This record gives sequence, C-alpha cells and structure tokens, in this order.
Amino acid sequence: QLQFVESGGGLVQPGESLTLSCATSELGFKHYAVGWFRQAPGKEHEGVACINSFDDTSYYADSAKGRFAISRDNTKNTVALQMVGLTPEDSGVYYCSTIGLYCSGYERYKGSWGQGTQVTVSS
Repeated sequence: QLQFVESGGGLVQPGESLTLSCATSELGFKHYAVGWFRQAPGKEHEGVACINSFDDTSYYADSAKGRFAISRDNTKNTVALQMVGLTPEDSGVYYCSTIGLYCSGYERYKGSWGQGTQVTVSS
C-alpha cells in the first residue's frame, strides 16, 4: 500500500546505463512535482533530479547534469530517470516522491521514503 514504488535498479559496470521508474496510485499525481533522491551508504538522502507538473521543467544535481534525464507520463502515473555513463559515485538507493506544486527547494526535501531501488555501479 505504499504511495510510490521504485523499480529498475541493478548492478552495472561503469559507463553503462539504467532507467529507473517510479509508479504511484495517487490520483492527484499529475498536479505535483516529483523528485528522485539518492541515499549512499552512511549519507543522507540527496536530491538528484526533479520535474514540475504541467510544464515539465526539470532540475538536476550537479553530479547528474548532462548524464541523467527525468521524464513523466501523467497518463500512466509514472516518472522515469534515465541514467547514462554511470560511475561508482552514482551508487545508492534511489527513491521518488512528490515534492509539492513546484520543484523549488527539492534539494532540501525531507520526507518519508518507500523501499527505493538499489543502483550499484562497480567493475
């Protein structure tokens, strides 16, 4: 009965790609901004990417710019995170969550998290 379900993670070698998916049964999903967050071992959750609701404007952490792409399909209540050129520093558990109406301040979001999906980049 979790509000968000993440999937698509796995073990990959450096330079490979992964696409993560976030799905929800929340009926008001399309009205809210959605962010992807990553938790590395021993660290707090950090914002990776965020996408607005209607205008689909996207935002990225410095570590993700140029390599990650966030997108959403409001007809399916899903948000994807395409990751290219993965490095070991990208490893961690990835979570998704609605932020609010806009992505502004998503980097500082503190909320409750679901199971997430594990991404491990190692040779």
